[in-house]
Amino acid sequence: MTRRLAVSIALVVFALCLALGVAAENSFVETLSRALKAMFATLLVGLLIGAMAQKMLEENIRQLAKKSQIQEAKPQPKDR
Repeated sequence: MTRRLAVSIALVVFALCLALGVAAENSFVETLSRALKAMFATLLVGLLIGAMAQKMLEENIRQLAKKSQIQEAKPQPKDR
């Protein structure tokens, strides 16, 4: 999921850079090179942020699983 999200955002940035380059009447080479640079930069940042978010999510799930195991292990008080 992390890769899909990063790739999707990178493609949106690429398309946006192409459209803005054409609107600014830049040359084809300049527009394409800037769009590719922006796409790769966005991809790397997206992968980094996605990996950090995935790790944080896994840690939180692990902590919640530990808490639920501890609560299940505690003896329940009996009603008198």
